[in-house]
Amino acid sequence: MDDRDAELSQGPLERGTPPPAGVAPEEEPPRTSAGRETAWVADHDSTTRDTTPAVGTPGAPASWRRAVEGAHVALARRGWGDARWSFLYRRDDTGYADVEPRDGEVAAANRRGRAAALPPTVQGPFIKPPVWTWEIPLYFWLGGIASGSSFVALACDVAGDERSARIARRVALGTVAPAPLLLIADLGRPARFLNMLRIFKPRSPMNLGAWALVAFSTANAGAVGADLLGQRRSARALGGATALIGGYLGSYTGVLLAATAVPLWARSRLLLGPIFVATATATGAAATRLTLVAVGLPHRHPTRRALGQLETGAMLVELGLSMLNERRLHHAGDAMTEGRPGQLFTIGRTAVTTGLALRLMRRPLGPAAHHVGSGLYLAGGLAFRYAWVEAGKASARDDMDVARMARGTLTVEDQLGAPIGGGRTPSSARRPLAPGMRTLRGAWAEAMRRTSLLVERAVRRGR
Repeated sequence: MDDRDAELSQGPLERGTPPPAGVAPEEEPPRTSAGRETAWVADHDSTTRDTTPAVGTPGAPASWRRAVEGAHVALARRGWGDARWSFLYRRDDTGYADVEPRDGEVAAANRRGRAAALPPTVQGPFIKPPVWTWEIPLYFWLGGIASGSSFVALACDVAGDERSARIARRVALGTVAPAPLLLIADLGRPARFLNMLRIFKPRSPMNLGAWALVAFSTANAGAVGADLLGQRRSARALGGATALIGGYLGSYTGVLLAATAVPLWARSRLLLGPIFVATATATGAAATRLTLVAVGLPHRHPTRRALGQLETGAMLVELGLSMLNERRLHHAGDAMTEGRPGQLFTIGRTAVTTGLALRLMRRPLGPAAHHVGSGLYLAGGLAFRYAWVEAGKASARDDMDVARMARGTLTVEDQLGAPIGGGRTPSSARRPLAPGMRTLRGAWAEAMRRTSLLVERAVRRGR
């Protein structure tokens, strides 16, 4: 902006007024950053500085007109004349302005910073804990039951038990029906849930989860409708599609948690998805089995025995993966054993182990013990979902864990801060990707970007 533009941009009170008098040398700010810092620190007392506002009075509404007609701001120059001494526009004022780092110098400095010892006092908070309330873990639990029931329906179709497959599809539809309502209740209004469907982002677990929920519900409702119309072939085809989508619906919730900056969830990223799938399979099989028992499936029917074995095996897998994950967590696992999350995990493990014991003792206790075991599996799965969410909140509030995670020592250090063998420390130098891998990764990212844009345009045309 030159002097002419600056003059035209001024108000009517300024036009035609003479420019301010030249600034005296002693009024010029120091030319160097060190000088300016010294001057500011030396004279930063309200008793020696003139703090009278240019317009209005402190605590009162500002006037719409100038306090003095034709007044100019002291030391201000037209046409951006202040930039002549501003350090933002000077390259000879700082020592780093003309210095370019050498290859790898910035990465090495970052590694040294991450590897540095933690200060005695960690000042937080660094991240905000999740604001999810009771609706989200309940949604995780119901979505897991629905996906597990879709697996059971597909298995029954393959085994030739059409009646059990029809009932399993209805169980899946009944448990997934409240899921959108729970999400809307958490988001606050329906428009926010619908806005997640305005775009398609394959690299976003949350966006794909919303699409998977809609696709799962639609395919499952179509399969149940085909059952009612007696279209067995269509019902089986739609049931297979439902099970395929259910594989993502049952696992994306764990992947979504692991994709955050919460230390507990982020350090569980390798096993959290499989843990959620195992729990979903067990609870889906348990819910379907109890429903089959309620509609009169005989005691010695092969489907009842198979579902009992499936839910027990899935729960054993869940317990095994959870124990392995806890051994890997080190410091991050503290949030799972303390306070409310620790109580919820204890309740879940107690319910599951009791169910396993009843399952092994079902012959002397009779079929009722089997039914109680299935109910305990469902209760344990619900407790696990609430426990994971509450533990994530506690982990996000632990400033020391967040600081350790930033240095890559959260799961691989002892009490003295020394790395333990067997863990990867991010402070070590990493090899760059081979040219072929960089090309492949770039092609994949570009393909996903174009796919997302095409789907988004199709959705907009369809509205």
